[in-house]
Amino acid sequence: GVGRRGRRHMALFGRRSRSKLMLFIFGVCVVGYVIFSRNSEVEAPIKRGISTHEYRDKDDEALKRPVYDKPPLDLNALGEMGRAVKLDLNDEEQRKQEESIKKHQINTYLSDRISLHRRLPERWNPLCRDLKYDYRNLPSTSVVIAFYNEAWSTLLRTVHSVLETSPDVLLREIILVDDYSDQEHLKQPLEDYISKLQKVRLIRARKREGLVRARLLGASIATGHVLTFLDCHCECHEGWLEPLLHRIKEEETAVVCPVIDVIDWNTFQYLGNSGEPQIGGFDWRLVFTWHPIPEYEQKRRRSQTDVIRSPTMAGGLFAVSKNYFQYLGTYDTGMEVWGGENLEFSFRIWQCGGSLEIHPCSHVGHVFPKKAPYSRSKALANSVRAAEVWMDGYKELYYHRNPHARLEAFGDVTSRRKLRQQLGCKDFKWYLENVYPDLNVPEDQPGMFGMLKNKGMQNHCFDYNPPEEHKVVGHRVILYPCHGMGQNQFFEYSSQNEIRYNTREPSGCVTVDSGTDYLTVQLCSKPRQPVPEEHKFVLKEDGTLYHVVTNKCVEAVQKSNSGGPAPVLRPCSDSIYQKWFFMERT
Repeated sequence: GVGRRGRRHMALFGRRSRSKLMLFIFGVCVVGYVIFSRNSEVEAPIKRGISTHEYRDKDDEALKRPVYDKPPLDLNALGEMGRAVKLDLNDEEQRKQEESIKKHQINTYLSDRISLHRRLPERWNPLCRDLKYDYRNLPSTSVVIAFYNEAWSTLLRTVHSVLETSPDVLLREIILVDDYSDQEHLKQPLEDYISKLQKVRLIRARKREGLVRARLLGASIATGHVLTFLDCHCECHEGWLEPLLHRIKEEETAVVCPVIDVIDWNTFQYLGNSGEPQIGGFDWRLVFTWHPIPEYEQKRRRSQTDVIRSPTMAGGLFAVSKNYFQYLGTYDTGMEVWGGENLEFSFRIWQCGGSLEIHPCSHVGHVFPKKAPYSRSKALANSVRAAEVWMDGYKELYYHRNPHARLEAFGDVTSRRKLRQQLGCKDFKWYLENVYPDLNVPEDQPGMFGMLKNKGMQNHCFDYNPPEEHKVVGHRVILYPCHGMGQNQFFEYSSQNEIRYNTREPSGCVTVDSGTDYLTVQLCSKPRQPVPEEHKFVLKEDGTLYHVVTNKCVEAVQKSNSGGPAPVLRPCSDSIYQKWFFMERT
C-alpha cells in the first residue's frame, strides 16, 4: 500500500534531504531576519506554548481552546450563522456595490457589512463530532495565506476565522504573504491591525511573484511542522484543523485537503454540505474537474470519517508535512501567477509515492469569485510544464486537443525531470491505471481524431458547444466553419465505433436525438463497460458514417430546423454530402 511505500520513501528522504534542509533552513533564517528585523513590532512571532508546561496538566477540552474566542453570538447580525444577505440599497449604494463587484469579483460592499467574526452553521457529518484527538501529540502548523490586492474584510475575516477555530496549542502562526499589492489599505493600516493580533506575521514580496512563489516565500519562514495553505477569502468550520494534522501525524506522506464549501460571492451565504464530498479529477484540456466518489473508493474506506483518496486537488487549500513538502520538491518555481500548479503537484504526489486525500471532517468555506479577478494567461504554460514533466506519451492527448499549447514557451524543465528521476517516481500510465481508473483515456489513432469535416460542404466541421461547462450532454451537434482550435470541434473515433467528444470529462458520445434525425451527445459508457448500440457509427473506407441502429448515414444539410447547417441521418446514398474525414490540426 501507499503507507508502507511512503514510509520507505520517508526513510530515504530523511537521509537524503536532512543536510540540504538544514542548509536551507539556515539560509532562510538569515533572509527572514533581514526581512523582519526592520519591523520587529509587527513581525515578532508569538510562540506560545507548543512545548511549554502550561499544556501538560490541561484536559482535552481546555486544549481545544482557540487562540481567540469569538465575541458573543448576535443572531440578528447580518450574515450570522452563514445566512444569505440581500441589502436594501438606494441608487448611490447600489452603484458602490456594483463597483466593488467589478473590482474584486466578490461583493465586498456587502462583505464589509458582515462581522469579521461571524459563526458558520454546522455542516459536517455528525460522526465527525465524536472523533477524539490527542492534542499533546499532534504536530503544530503554520497557516500560509498569500494575497494580492485582496479586500480588507475578506482577508481579515479569513485571519480571524483561523484564529477563532484553531486550537492555540496547534497553531504555531499565521503567515500572511503580500504578493506586491499596491492598494493603500494593505500597507500601514494592515500592519497596524495585525500588530495587535497574536501569532500573525506579515511578509511582503519585493516584486509580483504569483501564487506559487508567494506561497513558497511564506513556507520558507514557517516554523510549524505542517504547512497549511489557505486562500485569502476563506472561513473555517469548527474542528477543521485537527483532522488534517491527525492524518499527517498518522501518515507523513499524505497531503490532505479539507472539504471546500462554497460561500456565495454575492450574498455571502455559506453553502456547506454535510453529505459526501466530491473528489478532484481533470480532463484532457488539463482543466481541474469535480466528480463523485467512485464505488471502489467507498469500498476501501472503513467509515464515513475516513479520508477519501482524490486523483487531483483544487489547489487552494491543503496541508502537508513541511519536511515532506521539501522532499517532494515543493512547487515548480518556473510556474507563473496561478493555474495548472495544482495538477502538477497532484501528479507528483501520487507518482512519487505519496497520497492525496480529502478529509470529510475538515470543512473550510471559500468564496469562489464571480470570475478570476486577474489574468490566467500563464496557466497554459504551467499546464504544458506539468504535461512535459509528468505525463510521458499521454501529453500528446493534451496537445491534440489544445494545438496552440504546442507553440507555448514553457521555460526550462530540466531540473523538474531530474527531480522525478531522483525520487524514483512512477510513470503516468501507472497513475491512470491505479489512481484515476475512471478517466476515459482516448486512443487517438492516427487519422481518427481532430476536426470531423464534410467532403461536400467545404470547410464545415462537426461542432458541439454545450453552454454550461459542467453539463456536457443533451445539446445539438451542428456544422460550423472549421476553426482548427480543437475544443468544441475536436472529436475522436474509437475502436468501438464511437464518435467521442472527449476534450472534457466525463466524455460525451455522439448519438441520435430521440424522435428526430439530428445528432446529440450523451455520456459515453465508462471504461471497461459495453458500448450502447445507438452510440455506434461505422466509418467506412469511402468516408461514409453508417449508424447501425437506424440503418442510415450521416449527411451534411445546409438548413436544419434550428436554422444553420447540421449533420442529419438520411437513407444511405453515394452523395458527397455523406462523405466525412478527420483532419488533425498540427
